[in-house]
Amino acid sequence: MSLATYQALCIDAVDAARMSHFWAGVLGRERHERDDDTSPVRLSGPTDRHTVWVNQVPQPVTVKQRVHLDVHAGGVDDVLALGATPRDLETFAWKVLADPEGGELCVFEREPVPAERLYEVDVDSVEPERIATWWADVLGSTPQVDADEGWVSVPVPAAPFASLVFAAVPEPKTVKNRIHWDLDTTDVGLLVGAGATVLREPDDDISWTILADPEGNEFVAFTED
Repeated sequence: MSLATYQALCIDAVDAARMSHFWAGVLGRERHERDDDTSPVRLSGPTDRHTVWVNQVPQPVTVKQRVHLDVHAGGVDDVLALGATPRDLETFAWKVLADPEGGELCVFEREPVPAERLYEVDVDSVEPERIATWWADVLGSTPQVDADEGWVSVPVPAAPFASLVFAAVPEPKTVKNRIHWDLDTTDVGLLVGAGATVLREPDDDISWTILADPEGNEFVAFTED
């Protein structure tokens, strides 16, 4: 039994207009014009759960992102042409790039390219197996440990990507993640009871609850009516 279900993905950007054009191209999403210069930009796909929100924020990228996206592409040049820059094209079986604002992403070259270009959501972790197990319990999934690579994957039911992938890193979290996911839940108290921390409750400005998982990764919970 899950405590919550996946709703959407959110990406912070200093220039939401520019970044929404980039991610629409990379992910094969349709970009929708926003109401004003401060509101989020919506990227849509075949279902509501393909939605990606690009949120305007004042803070630029200052450190390596603890959450980044893995994407499918016919070739790395396709993503570079959209505005990415190369970081490491030789070391791994995948290509490490930076988006137009300096955030990391990984490109997996495929032929043919899958219809859904978003592959995985990667999360740097202090204790990958522990936090992956926590998220698996929240989402009603089962963690899958890759002992050789040191990764732990959590398939996300009904999400338009394969898994959340948690990988060990030595450095601690120091700033707000620029990528997070939104969830639907019947009761935020269930998430808090499981170990989440409330960062901001609904108020006059927002109708959702901002939380952090046990390693401090931000996520948003919407209460189902």
